[in-house]
Amino acid sequence: MRMLKFVVTPLYALAVLIGSAFAEGTYPAPVDGDFMVKDFTFASGETIDELRIHYRTIGTLKRDASGRADNAVLITHGTTGSGGSFLSENFAGVAFVPGGVLDAEEYFIILPDGIGHGKSSKPSDGLRMGFPKYNYDDMVRAQYLLLTQGLGVDHLRLAMGTSMGGMHSWVWGYTYPEFMDALMPLASLPVEIAGRNRMTRKMIIDAIMADPAWDDGNYEEKPMLGLTAATYPLIFMVSSPLQYQLRAPTREASEDYLQSLVDRFTGYLDPNDTIYAFDASRDYNPAPHLSKITAPLLAINSADDQVNPPEQMILEREIIKVPNGRAIVLPITSETVGHGTHSRPAIWGGHLRALLEATEK
Repeated sequence: MRMLKFVVTPLYALAVLIGSAFAEGTYPAPVDGDFMVKDFTFASGETIDELRIHYRTIGTLKRDASGRADNAVLITHGTTGSGGSFLSENFAGVAFVPGGVLDAEEYFIILPDGIGHGKSSKPSDGLRMGFPKYNYDDMVRAQYLLLTQGLGVDHLRLAMGTSMGGMHSWVWGYTYPEFMDALMPLASLPVEIAGRNRMTRKMIIDAIMADPAWDDGNYEEKPMLGLTAATYPLIFMVSSPLQYQLRAPTREASEDYLQSLVDRFTGYLDPNDTIYAFDASRDYNPAPHLSKITAPLLAINSADDQVNPPEQMILEREIIKVPNGRAIVLPITSETVGHGTHSRPAIWGGHLRALLEATEK
C-alpha cells in the first residue's frame, strides 16, 4: 500500500489542473532587500567576514493568535538562477495573482537569491576562486538565518523550490523538520548527484577550466571558448525533445535556435560563478535523512525532465522513506517543457492547492 504514495498524473487530470490553477490579475509589488550575516562559517570550514543574502518579498507577513508566522512561503530557485526568476508571467502571473494558488494577498512570499547567485555574495564580487566553496547545506542555513533573523519569520506555511531549489526543499525538510507545515520540491531527486547528472555538471565545470583564457579564474574578459563549450551540456540538461522539435522543425531553425540558446547562456553566465554553482551539489544526499522529514511533502517531477529521467525510478524508491511523503510524475504533453516544467504552475498548481488545503491548520 505504501507504493500508493507515488502517483502518475493521467492526461485528463492534467487538463483539469491547467484550468483550475490559472488566474488573472496583478499582485503586490516585490520589495527587495539585503540581509547581512557577519562571520559566516561554511561547511568547508572557510569563513567570510560578511555574507550578503539578497531577497524579494511579496505580500504581508501575518501571525496567528500566538504570534507565530502563519502565511510565509519560501520559494527557492535553480542553479545559476535567482529569486527574480519567479517574477515571470508564467510563474508570478499565474501563482501570485488574485485567486492564484499562492495569492500574494493571502501569502507572504519570500524569494531569496542563494549564495553564489543573483545579488547575493558570489565569486564574481571580487574573491573569484578564493570565494569559500559553498554547498547546499550552507545555502539552506543562510536562508534560515534570513528568515529568522532578517525577516522575523519563525515558521513557514510552505517551503518549495525548483531544481536546485527543489533539492533545497528536501534539505529544509530534514534540517528544520518542525519549521514548516508543508514541503513541495519540484524537478529534483532526494539522492546523491551521480550518474549522468554529475557527469553533465563536471562537463560544464571542466569545459570552463580547460580554457587557457580562464587563467585559474583570473580572467579579465570571459573565456568564451570554455564558456561556450560549457553551454552545450547545459542546453541538453534543460532540453525538451518534444518542444525543441516543435520550435526548430528544420535544420536551419535548429541551428538558429541552438545559437540563440548559446548566446543567452554565455551572455548572462559568469564562468567562476558557474563553476561554483554546479559544484555546490557535490555532497548533496538527503537519502539517509528522509525518515526525519515529518512535514507533509509532495514531490513533483515531469516525465520529460532530462535531469531527473523517470526511467531511473529513483523517486518511487525513495519517497516511501518519507513518513508523510507523496510523489507525482507529470506526463509529457504539449504543455510540459522538460526540466523547466518546474516553473509552470499552470500545470501543477492544482496539486499545490490540494497540498495547502490538506495541511490547513
